[in-house]
Amino acid sequence: MKESLFYGKILLFGEYGVIEDSMALSIPFENFNGQFIYYSDDETFAKESNQHLLNYYEHLVELTSKGELPCEIDLDSFKADIDRGMLFDSSIPQGYGVGSSGALVAAIYDKYALNKIDSKHIENGNILKLKSIFGKLESYFHGTSSGLDPLICYLRLPILIKSKSELESVGIPAQGEEKGGIFLLNTGQVGKTQPLVEHFMERCKEDGFRNMIKTQFKKYNDASISAFLTKDGKSLLSNVKHLSKIVLEHFKPMIPNLYQELWQEGINSNAYYLKLCGSGGGGFILGFTEDLEKAKTKLKDYQMDVIYRF
Repeated sequence: MKESLFYGKILLFGEYGVIEDSMALSIPFENFNGQFIYYSDDETFAKESNQHLLNYYEHLVELTSKGELPCEIDLDSFKADIDRGMLFDSSIPQGYGVGSSGALVAAIYDKYALNKIDSKHIENGNILKLKSIFGKLESYFHGTSSGLDPLICYLRLPILIKSKSELESVGIPAQGEEKGGIFLLNTGQVGKTQPLVEHFMERCKEDGFRNMIKTQFKKYNDASISAFLTKDGKSLLSNVKHLSKIVLEHFKPMIPNLYQELWQEGINSNAYYLKLCGSGGGGFILGFTEDLEKAKTKLKDYQMDVIYRF
């Protein structure tokens, strides 16, 4: 069932700021993926995964009865495959901000949606429609969903969010053997998105905080995206350093306590700069550096995985 293989995603830029109309850039992350299978040696996993699919099927049936299903889905085929023992085998860790539920929703849409929008012949006009469909389908997992994660997983393309109503697929500059790069740090903790987003929304009711997001955060976030897409490493690192400072000052609840000192050390030493990967609170932390070997030495006690070189 190779056709059902879907990758995770990484939101490189735009965490939280995208809620207040900053730009955002999300890319597929091929290190993790999920696919439908019909057998697993792990009986506990098989039982739980099959039950999760059944629960989601029942959710779709309920949406159908309310007239709220956002697209036509072959529910009979979906149920028949569940009854045959279908599972969703995923290496994408849950609560790490890398698209675990997004990949599942994308896989279900791809396999069972009728008159689906073809991921290989996408036009920008269809991206917003797909995003809306996926938002409704993924809301089961998070209460609410922008639909962005399943969109990235389904299209397998980097997506630039210019505003709430303007999205487009973009090309990412080719990697070389450069010294600088972007990496992930694994905190080993599961992040909980909903309470952190609620905290952010409460803070946005404060004039000072909201103004900071619309001016400082947006300025450096959008400049970081432009620098990344034009492969201007010097400008990228300069802007990310500003972002790292802003996040450490204003988003402390989103940074696990054990990593706040490490965060400050990166800013002080200029060896690396850390930023949130998604909503934070655990999961992965993103890092940027002009010298990966120097950063690896500084972070030798942590699990560090290079995801892009510039």
